[in-house]
Amino acid sequence: MKGVISMQDNYSYPLDETWSQEDIVTVIDLYNAVEKAYESGVKRDEFLQKYRSFQQVVPMKMEQKRLDKEFESESGYSIYQVFKQCQKAKNSEKVRVRNERR
Repeated sequence: MKGVISMQDNYSYPLDETWSQEDIVTVIDLYNAVEKAYESGVKRDEFLQKYRSFQQVVPMKMEQKRLDKEFESESGYSIYQVFKQCQKAKNSEKVRVRNERR
């Protein structure tokens, strides 16, 4: 089961209603970092720390991919694409992802 939180851009964050409040905050932090990567850029280390925290909340790869797909269909932003860019970047480098769809 999932819940959603509506954002100003008229899209919703995919969330799981079984998560604790702390887990929800952790996942939303990652979504915010992904948005930041597309809109203004995010520091590599900051994103990877949030991504690792996300992996603690959602340890199963299949579930991570499902959330990424839902988030991307809602927002046009991909967690995976930001993660890939961060893997290529150097420590503390700012990562900015270009999106043709937005």
